[in-house]
Amino acid sequence: MTKVTKDLSLRLTKAVAQVVYLPRTLQLVWKATHGWSIGWIALLIAQGALPVVTVYLSRSIVNNLAIALRDGGPWRPVLDAAVIMAGVMLLGEVFRSASGWIRTVQAELVQDHISSLIQQKSVAVDLAFYDSADFYDHLHRARVDACSRPIALLESLGALAQNAITLVAMFGLLVRYGPSLPFALAASTMPAIFVVLRYTLRQHEWRLRMTADERRTWYYEWLLTTPEAAAELRLFGLGDHFRSAYRRVRARLRQDRIDMAKKQSVAELEAGVGAYLITGTALGFIVWKAARGLLTLGDLALIYQALQQGMRLMRNSLDSLGHLYSNSLFLSNLFEFLALEPRVIDPMVPRASKTPNFAIRFTNVSFRYPGTDRFALQNFSILIPDGQFAAIVGLNGAGKSTLLKLLCRLYDPDVGNVQIGGIDLRDLTLSGLRSMLTVLFQQPVHYNDTVFDNISFGNLGYPQRSDVESACEAAEADEIIQRLPEGLSTLLGRSFAEGTELSTGEWQRVALARTFLRQAPILLLDEPTSAMDPWAEASWLERFRNVCARRTAVLITHRLTTAMRADVIHVMADGRIVESGSHDELLENGGLYAQSWATQRDRELVLERFRSA
Repeated sequence: MTKVTKDLSLRLTKAVAQVVYLPRTLQLVWKATHGWSIGWIALLIAQGALPVVTVYLSRSIVNNLAIALRDGGPWRPVLDAAVIMAGVMLLGEVFRSASGWIRTVQAELVQDHISSLIQQKSVAVDLAFYDSADFYDHLHRARVDACSRPIALLESLGALAQNAITLVAMFGLLVRYGPSLPFALAASTMPAIFVVLRYTLRQHEWRLRMTADERRTWYYEWLLTTPEAAAELRLFGLGDHFRSAYRRVRARLRQDRIDMAKKQSVAELEAGVGAYLITGTALGFIVWKAARGLLTLGDLALIYQALQQGMRLMRNSLDSLGHLYSNSLFLSNLFEFLALEPRVIDPMVPRASKTPNFAIRFTNVSFRYPGTDRFALQNFSILIPDGQFAAIVGLNGAGKSTLLKLLCRLYDPDVGNVQIGGIDLRDLTLSGLRSMLTVLFQQPVHYNDTVFDNISFGNLGYPQRSDVESACEAAEADEIIQRLPEGLSTLLGRSFAEGTELSTGEWQRVALARTFLRQAPILLLDEPTSAMDPWAEASWLERFRNVCARRTAVLITHRLTTAMRADVIHVMADGRIVESGSHDELLENGGLYAQSWATQRDRELVLERFRSA
């Protein structure tokens, strides 16, 4: 077997392997479009038959015209055939317009359906997936290709089916004049098939290799065009640096594309020349037969048109086949993404989530984030009794925020277990567990929506306005909201017209109100006062004691002046608890907490002298 034959065989094998995605894609399109697809199929059949009718009518017109010119009449058959052909051509235009309209409807419905599937999967997968670069590559390819590829595949399949209908009918017309004509037409396409399969697969393989580079260009463009990075880019003069980095990556991607396009164009030219040689030979044979009187002028016109249209249809079919293959390759990205399954799931037989006891216990827990070798927590144990207000302090990287993520079961521990009220979290449903918790994360989301909605997202049970106002008071956000132009109805953020931007501290207060709105028995706060000045912090803490009354509360903070208000303080270092006790007890111990307290007090004294001066 020659190298070329082996190469073609390999590419045909890979092409056949993609056929599995075709029925899945058609099922997906059918689910999104239903009756519209029936109309689309009917139009395909009709449009596939019309060109054959046109070619057949041209034979009748030419033969009747030759008779009329030779014998001086009759002209009626010529006119009848011409009128019918005009009607067929007009009908073709009607079908083409209707098909375009239906494709637009299908495209919109399919795009919305697939976007919904991607969004649903993105929300359902574990938080651990977002720690993986491979997940972002899958997500990027799914988002870039998924919305357009299914309808493009459908169009390619439709064009291929329509051309196939026409070609089969054309072959039926040509075979009457000898089997060599349809054979020559089919043989002329073989080189082009090889080119289509070869370069479509190359392009797909290139896209897989270059996904990370494509994402990097998106990242550079995001840095250069979004407000999040705008201040630092100007302050540090980073604009030219990132523009140069963008151009370097784009230049590499662009050159690769140009090189592939050049090689493909040369190969297509060679295949096209071969096709014309084959069909030219067949056409020369037909002309020879006509010169000998074995064919009429009408036969010659029919064969010429059939060959010309057949070659055009074969080229179009190959283009459609190439697009079909390409879209199938890229749709594999979508189906691979949709096949991702979360590991943090509900138990087969869940325990009842209703319990009068909301004590939190970590027992010998060890945990590493996916893709890392360092333990965020190692052999970690802690007990926070029901109704206790506990503060957790420690240096950056000590594992404090990881506690909250494990408590919310955004991750599961590698070793050990986490319990609430004596029940392992893995024995509870995710919805049941998370209904027990209300959380303020270290970097809460700034929703570009009204103040009311920003807060009500904490409890989507459509809270009363009075509930929202009470949450605002508890978070000391009420004064901020009163200063806004439309109070609770004010649109926040700059993403939409007439939006009002808040300071970091103001956004934090709104996020706190969102957290307080949910009347869950366990309250988890990660650095709730990080954006507050000391005076605002002291005032807020007085209110916070009332908010967490009769609730189990865990407060993570760097500020020891905040931690000192807790019932008990746990000091973390290197993923473990190294000290526990009240503020006074820890100062007496003279350990890490006492050292940090002395450092913070010295800093505050300096600031106090500075303010007095």
